[in-house]
Amino acid sequence: MIRLSCVLCMILAIVVSRLPASANSADWPSFRGNPSMTGVSASRLPDRPRLLWTHEAGGAVESTAAIVGDRIYLGTRKSRVIALRLSDGKQMWSYKTKGPISASPSITGGKLYVGDETGTFYCLDASSGKKAWEFKTGDKIVSSASVRDKSVLFGSYDNSLYCLDKDTGRKLWSFKTAAQVHCSPSISGGLAAVAGCDGYVRFVDIATGRERAKSEVGSNMSGSAAWSGETLWIGTLTGEYLAVRAPGTRALWRKKSPDEGASFYASPAVSGSRVIFASRSRKVLCVDAASGRTLWSYRTRGSVDSSPVVSGNVVYVGCDGGYVYRLDILTGRRLWQFVTGAEVKASPAIARGLMVVATMDGAVWCFGQ
Repeated sequence: MIRLSCVLCMILAIVVSRLPASANSADWPSFRGNPSMTGVSASRLPDRPRLLWTHEAGGAVESTAAIVGDRIYLGTRKSRVIALRLSDGKQMWSYKTKGPISASPSITGGKLYVGDETGTFYCLDASSGKKAWEFKTGDKIVSSASVRDKSVLFGSYDNSLYCLDKDTGRKLWSFKTAAQVHCSPSISGGLAAVAGCDGYVRFVDIATGRERAKSEVGSNMSGSAAWSGETLWIGTLTGEYLAVRAPGTRALWRKKSPDEGASFYASPAVSGSRVIFASRSRKVLCVDAASGRTLWSYRTRGSVDSSPVVSGNVVYVGCDGGYVYRLDILTGRRLWQFVTGAEVKASPAIARGLMVVATMDGAVWCFGQ
């Protein structure tokens, strides 16, 4: 009997280890879910997500939410950083910033990092909202922060990429580009990649702040690059999308959207052999990662500034027409949609079996089961 109990315990341990529960406890701590900006969530949602609660944020929300533990964090155009309880959307604290926030908060080690459009960068205590320190740049910040070890990196419209000590706010270095740094830096290993408004993709050494390589794209970029392995995928504001070797100067492939008014403001998502781009020409596009060959496209009911997020075999994305979509990543077939009634510029945040999406009328929506 004892031996049978031991065998049953072993079987149970194996079964539990293979269940997706651990994935559904995963957080979404930053703009694209991780410093490499791949836009992939380890968490899963039900086939037809159900609306669980809504919260009125008191101002338009362009900032993608961060989800860590039992809290949701986001910024508003009314110059607030707010923390909500994940279970019911109740506000836990609010911090008044000097200007509107369109960047997304990054959470690590119990601290929240975000910049505002006065050019002020903040470090707040994630549990209380109390300010730990602030740092002033020369122009507005829409770039979401990326954290690596003791460094926090972000861009500013003063044409600079900044690296600060995340504990003290002391400037470790700044790197000057030829135009505004709108995108959020993508990080892999000891390098940060910036897809710039100056038409270059630059690879900067995080330890020294020195440029290791750059690739001339020739078109302005606002979205962050998705970085996986030795490749970055980037969309441009002139309707081109491409893959760049990292770090290096060579484009592996380059394509041009045939759609009138095509402009890739959103950041792409990369999952395995598929890359998902979203365009202001009302198009979600899935391409082969190695060749750029179009696998499928889906027509939305509005231009898309919301960066797509991959969860398992589905893609979630919002549009300015006031819709949130769930698309099959293999075929592009629409599996589910939700009408918000307002522009969706923030990206979905998916963590702990839930999805949080905010809209430009100030509503925060939480879906799950």
